[in-house]
Order: sequence, then structure tokens, then C-alpha cells
Amino acid sequence: MKNILLIIPLVSMLFACNTGSKPPETTGNDAATFDQDLNFLHHHLGNMVLLKSQEDSSMVIVAGDYQARVMTSSARGLGGKSYGWINYALIDSGTYQPHINAFGGEERFWLGPEGGQYALFFPPGKAFEYQYWQTPGLIDTAYFEEAYRSNQEVVYTKQGTLQNYAGTTFHIGIRRRISLLRRAEIVSRLGTALPAGLASVAYETENTVTNTGTNTWSKDAGLLSIWLLGMFTPSDKTVIVVPFKPLPAARDYINDDYFGKIPPEYLQIRDSLLLMKADGRRRGKTGLAPEIALPLSGSIDTESGAITLILFSIDPSGAYVNSKWEHQQEPYSGDVANCYNDGPLEDGGQMGPFYELESSSAARPLSPGDSMVYRQTTVHLEGDRASMDSLAQRLWHLSIQNIADAFNKK
Repeated sequence: MKNILLIIPLVSMLFACNTGSKPPETTGNDAATFDQDLNFLHHHLGNMVLLKSQEDSSMVIVAGDYQARVMTSSARGLGGKSYGWINYALIDSGTYQPHINAFGGEERFWLGPEGGQYALFFPPGKAFEYQYWQTPGLIDTAYFEEAYRSNQEVVYTKQGTLQNYAGTTFHIGIRRRISLLRRAEIVSRLGTALPAGLASVAYETENTVTNTGTNTWSKDAGLLSIWLLGMFTPSDKTVIVVPFKPLPAARDYINDDYFGKIPPEYLQIRDSLLLMKADGRRRGKTGLAPEIALPLSGSIDTESGAITLILFSIDPSGAYVNSKWEHQQEPYSGDVANCYNDGPLEDGGQMGPFYELESSSAARPLSPGDSMVYRQTTVHLEGDRASMDSLAQRLWHLSIQNIADAFNKK
């Protein structure tokens, strides 16, 4: 097998001299290096793949133990910044938690809706309260099986069953393909040239859900959406940036009260940009409806200039599930893209800190044997300040300083 794709036995040779399973030593919100995370995960996971490019220093770690999620990536090889947030304490403990196992990872596979009369995260008849909220094991603790490998991609599959709040049973086949992208493919996806000297890492996931049962999935019994969530390391200098269509009533299609209204020191709406502070210190979530959403969300570290982007597709007339924790008047009028900043819970505890960039597919009826496919691309870019500033202005029509100033104290 060629050296683009390395599996755990080969990885262990690289790190034979390293010390056990000790979590990386980081200060505050600082990210670990990629080799630190690779070494840590190697000692805890048995079903893990390292994708490694031949043309540059980009690398991606995929964990079958954790539902084929992308755990982290690097644009500068083993010594580069590790982009995914990883819950070292939970992984190191080797124990499962109630409600959710937030292992981390910069892109995980979930299914929606979360709440509402067709919820997947609440048992039938129970109140939409935290004590009854439970992430289904199929997308939380299940082990996905490796089905295929080639030079720059890996495919995992899983069969399972879910029941929603309405009592509908779904027999589901899941196929998840993760592919490392070349530089030329990144340029093609972004639709803009990259300044010379930038380091990059990008991957696409192709997510397929198949109805493996004998009944057609229908709106009146509940439909499923493919929901992809990326967890990243926050900082006091990180800002989420989400462009949207500049419609006159665009603000009506932005939801910012998932966990209470987000104050202006954490959320700014400027013309056709949503700016949200991502410091991991105050819990808040926003969502954009398909009427105004554009197929791009991102974030920027205004200190280093590093940019993270997710690219996805939108069906303007599609049915997007509503995940709010309530009985809904419009269960298919949900969001396409979401952003989340972690923070302390009411009891003072906290899962992170981390921040999330999320996207969802439209939901649609599936006859037995039919499938739906949803793709997302994640891109990380690093470079000198001038180059990153030029790219930020091309993407968002704002300089890095403009973005930083949105949350600078006057």
C-alpha cells in the first residue's frame, strides 16, 4: 500500500519513543500540535486512519471508533497546528457519559431533528427537558466498520435502527466517505486563487443514508436530515464569519435564541455578514434558514490570520428539520447552517471549551432501498498576515482588523 494512507501499526512506529497516553499539555485555549494529538489518539483508538498527502504536508485523522468522524487535521505536517478540538479527559477516562459523549472532532456525523414532535433525541411522550435528552447510540457510541481504502480516502459503513418521538422506526444504512483534497481542488471549490505561500489542508465527506426498512419515510411520520458538526479550539481572538443573502428582511431568517438571546458583545449582524465571537466562554447558538443561507461558513483567528471554512450545498425549496426543544408549528422550517460558541451551563459545568460550525441537509421521503447523499468540504488555510488579509477581504469584504474590531472593547 502506498504511503499516502497510513494505518495505526505504521503510525505507532513514528511514535514509539513517545510517552503513553498522556494528553497534550496546552495552556488555556491553545491548540495542541498534530503529532501530539495523533500520539494521544493512537494510544486510545484501535480503528483509526491517517490520510497523508504526497504533494504537500496536509494530514487528516479519521476515527472509526467514533462514527468515522474526522478528529483533526494539519496543514503543516506532524508539527503543525491541530485544528480539531479533542476532549482528552473524556477519551482518557474510557467511560461513557449520560446524554452525550462529546469526544470532540472537527467533523462528526449526526442525524436530525434533535427536538420537536419528530425528535431523535427524546423518547416518545417525555418532556423536552435536559433530563430526557439523549444522543442516540448510533451517532454517539457506535463503532463504524471500514469498508474501503484507496490512496487518499477511506470509507466507513454502519447499519442501525432509530425511533423518533412520534414512535416511527427507521432502519438505516450509513456510508461515510472521507477524501483528502489536492490544492487544485481547494481552489476549484472556493472559486478563487490562493495567495502564494499559503499552507492548506482540506477534505470532503460524502455522507449517504439509505432506507433499509420496508416502509417509506414520510413527512407525517417524521423525516431525517444529515447533520454535520465540526468542533474547533476557541480563543479570545477567534471570530465566526458567516455570509448570507442581503435580503431586506434577512434578520427575520436568523435564529439567535437557541439558548437565550446572544448579546451584541458576542454577535454582530453587519450588512450581509454574521459575526460571532468564538472564545468558548459564553454559550450561544445561531442558525440561518435556507431563504438567506449561502453555501459557506467560516472562522478566522484574528491574531494568526488562520482561516477555517466549511462548504456545503443548499436546497432552496427543501424541507429542513426544526430541532428546537418544543412541539413545533413548522417542523420542516429549520436551519441550513448553525454556529455554536460553548460556555458554562447553568450548573457551572462545561463540555468544552470549543466552538462549532455546522450544516444540515434537506430531509426528504425515502422509499425502501432509496438513499440521500450530502457532502461537505472543510478547509484550513495558514499564511503570512498580508496574504491572509487579502484572502479575508476576497471572502468576506472585510479586513482582519475590521473583523477583530467588531468585538474589541471601546
